[in-house]
This record gives sequence, C-alpha cells and structure tokens, in this order.
Amino acid sequence: MRIYTTTIVLLLLPFLAGAAPKKARTDKEGYAGTEACLVCHEDMGKAFLKSRHGVVENDKGRGWKGQSCESCHGPGTKHGEAAEAKFILNHVKASPREADTSCLSCHKNQATHSGRISGSHAKVQVACVSCHSVHHAVNDSSLPLMRDFSEKSPAALARLPIAATRPAKITELCTSCHASAWAAFQRPHTHPVAQGAMSCVDCHNPHGTSRPFGLNTTARTTNSEPGCFKCHSDKRGPFAFEHAPVRMEGCSACHENHGSANPRILNRAEVSHVCLECHSNVPAASNRSGTLGTVATGFHDLRLPAYRNCTTCHTKVHGSHINRDLLR
Repeated sequence: MRIYTTTIVLLLLPFLAGAAPKKARTDKEGYAGTEACLVCHEDMGKAFLKSRHGVVENDKGRGWKGQSCESCHGPGTKHGEAAEAKFILNHVKASPREADTSCLSCHKNQATHSGRISGSHAKVQVACVSCHSVHHAVNDSSLPLMRDFSEKSPAALARLPIAATRPAKITELCTSCHASAWAAFQRPHTHPVAQGAMSCVDCHNPHGTSRPFGLNTTARTTNSEPGCFKCHSDKRGPFAFEHAPVRMEGCSACHENHGSANPRILNRAEVSHVCLECHSNVPAASNRSGTLGTVATGFHDLRLPAYRNCTTCHTKVHGSHINRDLLR
C-alpha cells in the first residue's frame, strides 16, 4: 500500500510543478519590469493598467507579475538601455503574423478565436491590432479593447446614429474597411445595420470560422449555430414538409445578405423569378420525389399577373407542417 501511494505521488509531481505559478523573469534574461517601462511610457502604461489587460500586472498565476508590458513586447532591458525601437516588439509596426502570434499566445484557446489562423482576416493580413487597442483604458465590457476611429475619421463618424450604441460603434469599425458592405446597407430594403439596431458581428465572426467570410451558418444542417435563425426563429423548423433550399443552401438562396432594391431583400425583382431558378424544366426521371425543381403545372400561366407571385398560394415557402406543396 505504501509503495502504491509513493508511485502516485511521483506520477503527480510533474503536474503539480506545472500548476505552480511561473517564476518571475530576472534581469539576466533581459526583463526590466513595468516600473522601468513607465519611466518613458507613463501615459500608455497607466492606460494599460486600467484596461482589461491590466490584470496581467498583478496576477501571479499568469507568471508576469510586475512585467506585464514585457508579456507582449518582449524583454525590455536592451530597449531601455539603447532607446532604440528595434529591440522591442511594436505590434503596430510588426508584420501581421508576428503581431497575431503574440496575441494568440494567450487568446488562441478562446472559443471565439477558433478560426483565427485560417479565417479570412488572417489570410488578408489583418492583424488583431487593426481592430483592437491593447492599451485602451475604457473598461467597456460590451466593447472589449476595440479601437475608436471616430476622431480620426470624420466620414466614419458621420455614419453613426445620434445615439452611438454598441452595434453602431462596431459597424463604424467594420465599415472603415468594408465600404462596399456599407453601400449595400443604403439600399431601400436592408437589415437594420445603418439604424444601429444590429451590427456586423450578429452575422459574422470577425475572428474567423471554418466558413467563407467568417459567416455564422445560414443552412440548418451545417452545424448547431443559429445563424439567421437567431432572429428569424419562426423560419427555423424542423418542418414535416421542408423547402429544400432552407435546409441545404440557407437563406442566401433567395435573399441578399446585406441589402436589396427588392422587397424582403430578395435577390430578384419578381417573386416568380426567384422560384423559377429552381422550379424550371426538370426532367421527370431526375425528380421522382416530386419535391425538388418540379415543373409548374399547366394552369400556372405566367403571362397572367395572378400567377407571377407564387407566394399568393404557396404561403409557407420556408416549410409546412401539413401540406407537401407548402400551400398552408
């Protein structure tokens, strides 16, 4: 029994050692400490210590107590002695890959950053510091360390509603690069982004996903994320009789993502044109189920206005519980 207990203790020693706080860095390793940094960078340092990142300065468990500046910028002794920028890591001037590597040394295990390395922002060399200010002093829990472009961009400031809400501030940041998306939101029928009722991150994950454009999924079978159905839950289903595009392709099969000149953000001016993209001359042999791409029956004379709006009769276009033809 004593031998068994000794064996367990020996096996646990590496884990117990790993759980202990990291040993503070010393001058021999080139670390000067936060107080040395504040001699020259007092304003920036004080703002940092008031921000959410400031917890690193006093948290022994993170291993950077008294050396929080160097946790991101690297050893500062040589930089302080020579007073030259080349001896310290400046995330703004560094390459996006180098800057992201520094940020992800802490943030890579967070769920929201699961696709950061392979996401679209990373592929086009947009670094974390392009959107976030590491030394930001405002502790706004809804906008963690987000950069503020208002003072530098009068055009961006003009886009904001009178009450600059959280969604409006996020939209201001995103559209400082994505000008074409902002132009789409000026169309007659859009999601209420320009009005400040929602923001880009309601549909996109800016840190990247496994899907194109960092989109939350719109097709219900892709995975468990709600996507469009987070707001449009009445269209989610599951339905006894499903409309295949809703299940497999998602909302973008019929609707524009940002805005459209057509009512209900449809991608075609007439409802019948949307429907006929699928419900056209499909051979009977390839459509045995009678549910996909069926040919309109003889009495659907599309020359008559009564038949040009398919949803006049097929009211349950997203799916029905009682009718295979989505009539009710």
